[in-house]
Amino acid sequence: MTKDAETLAVYDAKAADYAARFGGAPSETLLEFIAALPKGATVLDLGCGPGAASRHMAKAGLAVTATDASAQMIALARQIPGITARQDSFDDLAGMDLYDGIWASFSLLHAPRGKMPGFLAAIAAALKPGGLLHLGMKLGTGERRDTLGRFYTYYSEDELRSLLGGAGLTVTRTRTGEERGLAGDISPYILIAAHG
Repeated sequence: MTKDAETLAVYDAKAADYAARFGGAPSETLLEFIAALPKGATVLDLGCGPGAASRHMAKAGLAVTATDASAQMIALARQIPGITARQDSFDDLAGMDLYDGIWASFSLLHAPRGKMPGFLAAIAAALKPGGLLHLGMKLGTGERRDTLGRFYTYYSEDELRSLLGGAGLTVTRTRTGEERGLAGDISPYILIAAHG
């Protein structure tokens, strides 16, 4: 997660609301991600929020490390049995060949555009050879804050493909749609599966 103070303040204040809104049954995309990994795979939930995805991955037998920069989000994630949750920002991701999969679902959209290549390079390095990345992002242009004050960077599909390719990751599947977010607005999004 980002170190942007205003964004973190929103997530700290709205952690319980976020958990209630997005804490239901696993999405089709999450189930596909789990099914694509080896039994007992090591997974990083990067920008885990309250840990909803981590909970489902742990229940499926995966070894889950969950990170988020929001203290209140991590406090909720730490209540989930079977996962290791720690308060970290995107800048803290380091290491080589650590994970079979990295789940980055609508977290890196809070990263400044200039830092995205470095963050994707760190993800590529942290993935084991052939490892799987799930990336969820909002589609659009520019950088701006939403009505709650959260900082967002928007990309086109082509921009994301180029950034992932530059980090040594190969896009294997994309899916687009629209969803109402925490701020109440409906935004277009893209879900990308990429391999190291």
